[in-house]
Amino acid sequence: MSCYPYPMLDRPNMIWTRQTDQNEDLKVHEWIENVEDSVPDWNTYDITILGVPLSKSSISTSAASENPEAMRQAWKSFGTYNLDEDVDLAQLKVVDLGNVKQHVTDIEQTHQHIQDAMEAMRKHHPHTLPISFGGDHSITAMLVRGWKQAHPNETIGIIQLDTHFDVRDPKTLGPANGTPIRQLIDSGIVQGKHIHNIGLHGFFNAKELKMYADQKNIHYTTMKKARKRGVTNVIKNALHQLEAKVDTIYLTVDMDVLDIVHGPAAPAATPGGMYTEELFEAVQIIGKHPTVKAMDIVCLDPRKDLGQQTIKSAVHTMLSFLTGYCKR
Repeated sequence: MSCYPYPMLDRPNMIWTRQTDQNEDLKVHEWIENVEDSVPDWNTYDITILGVPLSKSSISTSAASENPEAMRQAWKSFGTYNLDEDVDLAQLKVVDLGNVKQHVTDIEQTHQHIQDAMEAMRKHHPHTLPISFGGDHSITAMLVRGWKQAHPNETIGIIQLDTHFDVRDPKTLGPANGTPIRQLIDSGIVQGKHIHNIGLHGFFNAKELKMYADQKNIHYTTMKKARKRGVTNVIKNALHQLEAKVDTIYLTVDMDVLDIVHGPAAPAATPGGMYTEELFEAVQIIGKHPTVKAMDIVCLDPRKDLGQQTIKSAVHTMLSFLTGYCKR
């Protein structure tokens, strides 16, 4: 495939180039490749990156649409070598495909573009692992729909790191960021028993949402219980349960899973959430598992950030996930 096969995408605004042909001491922006007019061999890539700059479907006021570009700017300060694990991500080939095109007013059309983008990635790069940057959490339903469209015979499971259930009724709210998990369950794309939500806590979920989760057999572990059991133990247990039942595990990371002290830029940031080191360890463990085949990072508003604190945590989350991927 020598041409750009994504009419529903805009190419990245920022084009980076390597300062050296060597892999030593690479910065992330030098390592991640950009799409050019002529791509010699798409089959050489391991990871595809997709930006989804949508926040019109957010229940709360949010500039999460600015997050994909903010993450691209922030990753300039990261290198590819992970000292903690003695792993250099430069062994992977990563390409940034650009951003899903946004309609000015029509959320439904934009959602269709997101679904089409995932389906196209599975068609043109079925061997790669896609990582998507939101945008609000409504994009997850569309990305998983796109995966299912491309792999209709697969059973899909979800690991959701989140403060919220995200099972509000779309009949009331429309396809908003509080509804993606319910959309997937009610449409039959994912069964509740194949969903593990880790990180819920406090006074931020209505009882009726818990009742829906119980009715649909969603597995959920509150932050309080996760800490008592050990976050890593809870993650490993969820992976173990899912690996025997599904063909693909999809990871969705809502950055509001972080405690507000660690993630102030999440529009629904709350006290009582995860610490950054817990999140980084969790996604690394998940990234190592061979059944995990796609990931998204959502719900981050750069305008609310403090010194790129949360944006850099999101980049670190992606790189920690890829550290796990390197260990497969």
